Amino acid sequence: MTAVDKLSVATRRADDTWLSRDGADLATFAAETARQTDLAAWPHAAGCERNILIYDGDAVRKARMDAAMTRSLTAEWAHALRSGPGVIVIKRAIADTAIVDRATAIFEDLITAQQTAGTGGGDHFAKPGANDRVWNALQKHCEADAENFARYYASPAIALASLAWLGPNYQMTAQVNRVNPGGAAQSAHRDYHLGFMSTDEALRYPASCHEISPFMTLQGAVAHCDMPLESGPTLFLPYSQNFSHGYVLFETPQFQQHFNSHHVQLPLEKGDAVFFNPALMHAAGTNRSTNIYRMANLLQVSSAFGRAMETVDRIACAKALYPALLEATMSESETLDAIAACAEGYAFPTNLDRDPPISGLAPKSQAAFMYEALKAGMSPGNFSAALDALEAKRGA
Repeated sequence: MTAVDKLSVATRRADDTWLSRDGADLATFAAETARQTDLAAWPHAAGCERNILIYDGDAVRKARMDAAMTRSLTAEWAHALRSGPGVIVIKRAIADTAIVDRATAIFEDLITAQQTAGTGGGDHFAKPGANDRVWNALQKHCEADAENFARYYASPAIALASLAWLGPNYQMTAQVNRVNPGGAAQSAHRDYHLGFMSTDEALRYPASCHEISPFMTLQGAVAHCDMPLESGPTLFLPYSQNFSHGYVLFETPQFQQHFNSHHVQLPLEKGDAVFFNPALMHAAGTNRSTNIYRMANLLQVSSAFGRAMETVDRIACAKALYPALLEATMSESETLDAIAACAEGYAFPTNLDRDPPISGLAPKSQAAFMYEALKAGMSPGNFSAALDALEAKRGA
């Protein structure tokens, strides 16, 4: 192989591994999202509306009682979420709406308590005041009414959707979002993990991470009220999850405009559920009603595999390492590499009530705080105290 050939191979490999803003164009994205859903290819579906597959909750509950039917249905959902339209709706996912109503009452009490206390989080992608958000609604729901929690999450639709995408031992989280009358639409986006990063940060991750990120979580929502189109149920762009450069291009004006011109939207009824690939481009719609407080319980389900093999006390490690780094003669890259091996470099999971994103989509990580403290010359004692305070905010 000549030197020119070697250079060519190296360049191709780098281009395949490290994505760039100019690595794909709008025409490719438009062609991908122009696909149409053929209902005949999805035998378990009860229908297809605006490219979104619709399933019947009663059929799902029946399938849950038969191993072969469970296997077949979850296989269909896995394909629908991966390479199909990327989104499914399950009608009557929670058939007994009294269960939903009781949960709604719990969530409304939590929202009222937040408003009274002057606390409560805003939305990652919407203007403050457009909605009311309850972070960690899962734990708060369970502690407020364990019996209702049990009946709510006993829904076979929730369990089978999670199993279809993530397999067993998944980790459930939930965040309530109530979009009030007049609340404006969100900006179109992709979701956790890479969807919560700036474009510059996402570009630091190789293409393999862009491919695997959607398989680490499942996004879902349970409707807690009837949601006619005027109330602004979620906007989706089916098949957009298949676009390889989606995490680095969804924020650009031309892709936002394409979404605005081609998204689809379905009305939902109380007790319906929607599940979608986190890489699917989507956004909550504008609530144009005058009297509908559109509430959904947003489910973010995580893979059991998103954890390290060993338990490490990274607070203790950071406190031990900090004085050494403060005194060491090392380059910036060497310092950063040492921090990466020691401190927690990822902002999540955290307590978003006490540790909300301030200047971006994610709060500050332990590693970022450690590096900033070193740059500022913070004393070891002050660093240790500040690190403890940071960690205290993150606990449930």
